[in-house]
Order: sequence, then structure tokens, then C-alpha cells
Amino acid sequence: MIKLLFFAQLREKLGCTSLDHPLPTVATVGGLRAALIARGEPWSEVFADKNVLAAVNQRMAKDNAAISEGDEVAFFPPVTGG
Repeated sequence: MIKLLFFAQLREKLGCTSLDHPLPTVATVGGLRAALIARGEPWSEVFADKNVLAAVNQRMAKDNAAISEGDEVAFFPPVTGG
């Protein structure tokens, strides 16, 4: 299992703050995004946005970052400074 966390408007659109998810057959953040998109709406709308950021075990991660059993993967919208 991996722990998925969703923040800000992602949490609102998906209707949940976290989800325990069986480790998918893919081993990267990008593969996980694709698996979540395949769940249909509202998942496909949220994760089709390439600006959604990811962190694996509290470290910023790109789509090619590896994920493993027991990891925590957080998704959140892009942040802006002001």
C-alpha cells in the first residue's frame, strides 16, 4: 500500500483528504497519475492537469520519480508567491 494525500482544491474536487491505495503495477509518479486518471471523473479532470505537483515522502518529485511499497505520495496545486 501507498498513502495518497490531497491538498487544497484537489481535496475539494476529489472529496477526500487521503486514500490508502494498493501499489499500482507502475513504479513512478507519472504511472500513478495515469492510474488515477483511469479511475474516471473527477480523478481524470484533476490529474490531467500537468501543473499538479507531487511529493514522495515529503520531497518534491517529478513524474519519473520512483514509488515503492509504504511510500507517501502527496498531490497539491501549484503555489504562487506574491
